[in-house]
Amino acid sequence: MKFTPSKINLFLLFKLPSAFITGIRVKSISDEKAVIRVKHRWINQNPFKSMFWAVQGMAAEFATGILMVKSIQESGEKISMLVTNMNAEFTKKATGKIVFSCDQGSLIKEKIEEAIATKEGQTIMLTSEGFNEEGVSVSKFNFEWSIKVKA
Repeated sequence: MKFTPSKINLFLLFKLPSAFITGIRVKSISDEKAVIRVKHRWINQNPFKSMFWAVQGMAAEFATGILMVKSIQESGEKISMLVTNMNAEFTKKATGKIVFSCDQGSLIKEKIEEAIATKEGQTIMLTSEGFNEEGVSVSKFNFEWSIKVKA
């Protein structure tokens, strides 16, 4: 699959419908950075009239995960990936448009190259932070990914 925002968003519709229905969309992707946007709407709100934490988590995880998938595909190897740990910090109510980004593409490539060279599993901690339209951080997620070259 070619990694363009429109193709990834179509992938969301068919493979991750809950993310698509809640409004998660890829805004941009490069070798180094993925930017995901989600707008606070009725379908993704909590009882406190802000975005449900799990929707923020899906968007944040997708920002890190799509960079992993892109790097794995570019490596040409069969590599499994799995989130093994996650923590989050919420600093402000998430309302309006929220943009999550991860800019650790070079770190991901290094770990994939290390996994290929050593044939041993590797772990990598990736961060995705969400900002509202005013540029204020609303939440920050840390995902520990485990990768392993398939035999």
